[in-house]
Amino acid sequence: MIRLDLSREPRWLDLGHGVRLRVGPLTTALMAAARSDPAVTSLPEGASNETIAVVMAKALARLVVEDWEGVGDAEGTPVPVTPEGIDALLDILPLFESFQLRYVSKGLLLEAEKNDSAPLPSGISAGATSIADPVMSTQGASAASVQPS
Repeated sequence: MIRLDLSREPRWLDLGHGVRLRVGPLTTALMAAARSDPAVTSLPEGASNETIAVVMAKALARLVVEDWEGVGDAEGTPVPVTPEGIDALLDILPLFESFQLRYVSKGLLLEAEKNDSAPLPSGISAGATSIADPVMSTQGASAASVQPS
């Protein structure tokens, strides 16, 4: 079942480590805009999935992050949200992974579901039939019939 969140209000997203982001709702329009970001469109042909994920997450974050808490400069003074600051924040692996898991992946789950078949009620292979020929038993074979290579 798909649960629709009809609220278009920004919400706070806790990334852990004392960092929270105020983000707008993830919409199709925002995903399309992130895919059109110059950093995404200029990726070289054959870029790794990891590289694409990082560049896409940063492009999306630059579009949706409105405010943050727990982010400061080298002296610990809170800093305002900037595109460069968002990129630097997502260069911190645990924060990137948390953003991916708690925000980006929720939008991508439905995308991935379109590409897969629905699992069968009793497991993915419960209704499958074997197409392989049965394996012959080696108990009846004599040692003389086995030829060394």
